[in-house]
Amino acid sequence: MPEDIQDEVGYALEQVQRGETPDSAEPLHGKLSGVFEIKADDEDGATYRTIYTTKIGDVIYALDAFKKKSKTGLSTPKTDLDRVEQRLKWAREHHAKQK
Repeated sequence: MPEDIQDEVGYALEQVQRGETPDSAEPLHGKLSGVFEIKADDEDGATYRTIYTTKIGDVIYALDAFKKKSKTGLSTPKTDLDRVEQRLKWAREHHAKQK
């Protein structure tokens, strides 16, 4: 990720740590309820997404970060959502072991 995008996402995650919901965050639905997507665009028009959850105890898990490849359509590709779902499962298992 370009440095300016890292800064933007980093600030958004700081807001999450303070209990706020960033303007750039949108909730996901279905199996990924409780998971949010931060969207950031660079000056060349590329879109970056960072997926995180706060619904596992008091821990914020960043589950994925990627550059959206398709310029058509707004939705996150299914392959990316499947990867996030697997990482969410791992995060829940990891958190349960930490108790």
